[in-house]
Amino acid sequence: MDLRLLRAFVTVARLRNFGAAAEELSTSQPALTKQIQVLERKVGSVLFSRGRHGARLTQAGELLLPDALELLDRSEAFDRRAAQVAAGSEGSLAIGFGLSGIELAPRAVALFRSRWPGVSVSIDDMSSAVQCERLLAGSLQVGFVRLPVPAGLEHLRLRRDRLALAVPAGVDVPRDIGRWLDGRPLVRLTPARGPGLTAQINGLYGELGCHPTVLQETADLQTVLALVAAGAGPAVVPQSAERIAPPELRLVPLPGRAATWWIGAAWATRTPLTERFVKAAAEIARS
Repeated sequence: MDLRLLRAFVTVARLRNFGAAAEELSTSQPALTKQIQVLERKVGSVLFSRGRHGARLTQAGELLLPDALELLDRSEAFDRRAAQVAAGSEGSLAIGFGLSGIELAPRAVALFRSRWPGVSVSIDDMSSAVQCERLLAGSLQVGFVRLPVPAGLEHLRLRRDRLALAVPAGVDVPRDIGRWLDGRPLVRLTPARGPGLTAQINGLYGELGCHPTVLQETADLQTVLALVAAGAGPAVVPQSAERIAPPELRLVPLPGRAATWWIGAAWATRTPLTERFVKAAAEIARS
């Protein structure tokens, strides 16, 4: 159905005068008359009776007017919704974060939601490698990932992270950390859960010339921290984990060039929504 014809029908019905309706619609009266005639042929009914007192709806016109009004309302609602989606005030975002984004990502989501409550946001924990795969596949819109990112993704640096040794608060760590770690059994995150973190830690071990052993593995960083707090053994974790660490733990920053890396926001497609979310993430990173 041509919405232009419905708009002509509704306007004549409201004003009850073809001349006044033509003026409001910025058209000529003959052109408006032709539009109504086209609509009448489409619906197979006469919609107006014209006389000395203007144009009055026929019975068919009375019956069809509510439907015409509903269709026009829905069309206008669609236009408004489309404009909001295009402007980035409505829609949905799927956000990913890894171990180093465990504190940054939720805060960025909270800030974004406070500003754009009409946008639905989901957030999931996954490794940087998985995030990059999903960003490129289009199932994820923004990820908090370990930099650098693969080709096809844009990114913004947000914050540096570094490796730290998690130990119970009462444990002293000597200056020669490499010798202290060499051969020592450590709690660690399962490599498959954090392949980037595992590679970073192994690189640092190589730089420090030490070879710790594995005491216990777990697939969750919070469990790693809980085991350390319980006295099971120390662990090498991201410094950013201090935000979720139990109070009886302390995190000692580790030396070495291989101990630091950048965390950034990454995305494959730039949209108003991704731009606004990345802006919120940058604000949180600076705070």
